[in-house]
Amino acid sequence: MPEATATAEPAKINGIPLHAPGEHLPQELLRQRACTELLRQQAQQQGLLAQDDPQPQDGATSAAATAAIEQLLEQALTVPEPSEDACRRYHSAHPTIGARGERAHLRHILFAVTPGVNVTLLRQRAEALLLELRCADEGGPAFAEAARKWSNCPSGAEGGDLGWLTREDCAPEFARDVFEGQEIGVLARLVHSRFGLHVVQVCARQKPETKPFEQVHEAVAQQLRHQTWLNALRQYLQLLAGEAEVVGIDLDAASSPLVQ
Repeated sequence: MPEATATAEPAKINGIPLHAPGEHLPQELLRQRACTELLRQQAQQQGLLAQDDPQPQDGATSAAATAAIEQLLEQALTVPEPSEDACRRYHSAHPTIGARGERAHLRHILFAVTPGVNVTLLRQRAEALLLELRCADEGGPAFAEAARKWSNCPSGAEGGDLGWLTREDCAPEFARDVFEGQEIGVLARLVHSRFGLHVVQVCARQKPETKPFEQVHEAVAQQLRHQTWLNALRQYLQLLAGEAEVVGIDLDAASSPLVQ
């Protein structure tokens, strides 16, 4: 179970509280909120977000802040194109990429659209959580903890785990978003289905029939771009933390751009 904060005073980023006084949050969730707030404030400094953007409530940022953070990351993170040699090495280590008979091990968090629900607020909450989880360390407990807290699906009790699924196991609109790409990790956009809005994590993909490198070159390159993007994001967050006044949480702040 993640360690929870027990301080009476809330943790803060440059004076902005991350939770209510006396509220106990798991450290992983607290770090996610801190990273989101670092990015929100940097978007304001870069002129991408209005200075009067409302402070997040219960970790939920405004729709404008979510869009501004995405724009900030597009500008700030450099993702070089992987070389063919790097792609070949990766394909040798992961020969099932792009193969037929695809299955995916999925976790999801469902924000159900039910009669009377405020869809705008629901989407804002889902988008805020999506951003938090994309900033979290992959493989950590953050996704499972969020699923238990927020998901309207019975799988939430199991950390959102749906197990191994094929296209045929899913609603067509859900399958299209999940299986048309080769992403691993928390998908960059909400997945919309007849049931509502989903934050989806692809834990693994399985390809029982392999294909030669020439046929899956782009899928391999996409996976390497994703890994490079995550590393660049972590370094960027460490630099922002090193320049910020951080109270009540250890973000392993960096004082140098040479973050490894």
